[in-house]
This record gives sequence, C-alpha cells and structure tokens, in this order.
Amino acid sequence: QVQLVESGGGLAQSGESLRLSCSVSSVIFRSGAILGWFRQTPGLQRELVAQISSGGRTNYADSAKGRFTISIDNAENTVSLQMTSLKPEDTAVYYCNHISEATGISWGQGTQVIVSS
Repeated sequence: QVQLVESGGGLAQSGESLRLSCSVSSVIFRSGAILGWFRQTPGLQRELVAQISSGGRTNYADSAKGRFTISIDNAENTVSLQMTSLKPEDTAVYYCNHISEATGISWGQGTQVIVSS
C-alpha cells in the first residue's frame, strides 16, 4: 500500500480558505493511478470531494465546484486541496485517497476541518 499523510486541517470561519496537503510515500502517478480527497461527517458515508488522474483530468463533487481546487506537486510527491469560500457544511474529516491497479486503494489517517458560521 501507499502511505498517505494529510496536513493542513484546522479551524476556519465561514468564507475563509484552507489548504490541505497530502504527502504520498511513492511515485504519485503509477499508470492509471487516481488521487483524491474525500470527507466524512459523523453518521454519514464518506463522500468524494475531488479527484485527479495521471492525465490531469479532475472531477469535483457539486458541492466543491467553483470553490475547491485539487492539484499535484510531482517534485514534492504531494496532492493538495485548496478550499475557498468555506461553509459550515464543509466541516468534516478530510481523507486523502490513492487508487491504482498496482497498489489498490490507500487512505490517509484524515485531518479535521471545522468551519464556524
């Protein structure tokens, strides 16, 4: 499995921005790999926030479109999620995710984001 370590979570007020980063233990983009961010609130299923493929194709949840941006730094082996115009409903634990045929599905330990109104 790939080791993923998230950072950058914390407290923000509504309308503010936060940047989450995920350090990836291996070469990020093996053939066909996809990196993503998911989030989960208590009692609810983990949901997709954003994904990016080795070809640079991105996919965003409707709730993230126009506010969040996922990006890759191949030199630093990190995947980041820039979150702007935060809302209280963005409060969740955010998880970094790596999927590849070679290594399967890997998850980070999660980082808490709390947005106050």
